[in-house]
Amino acid sequence: MSCLEKKLVMKNTYVKRTQKDYPLSFKLEVVREIEEGALTGKQAKTKYGIQGDATIRNWLKKYGNFDWQNQSTMSKSKTPQQRILELEEQVKLLEKQKARAEYLAERAEKKQFYSI
Repeated sequence: MSCLEKKLVMKNTYVKRTQKDYPLSFKLEVVREIEEGALTGKQAKTKYGIQGDATIRNWLKKYGNFDWQNQSTMSKSKTPQQRILELEEQVKLLEKQKARAEYLAERAEKKQFYSI
């Protein structure tokens, strides 16, 4: 700790915090309050003295219930052709999932049949 930091600690009781200082229970509580709408991220940062601008956002991504994977990163509306391509990809994925489910159901039926 530098001399200046020591003076700040003694004079203003300033303690520099790091991410490791926050216990998991504290992080989960902050995330819960934000997701319930009791606080905004900015309010939580001020209320709890959290220093980093991205700290709470990272906690929300890591511990929150919001589906960050499927969040649209573009705020612009998509063109009809972009939407069609997106839907075609979604159809392909669903067809693969359906085929896999049918295969597994067929295997389960065979196992049940042979076990009788």
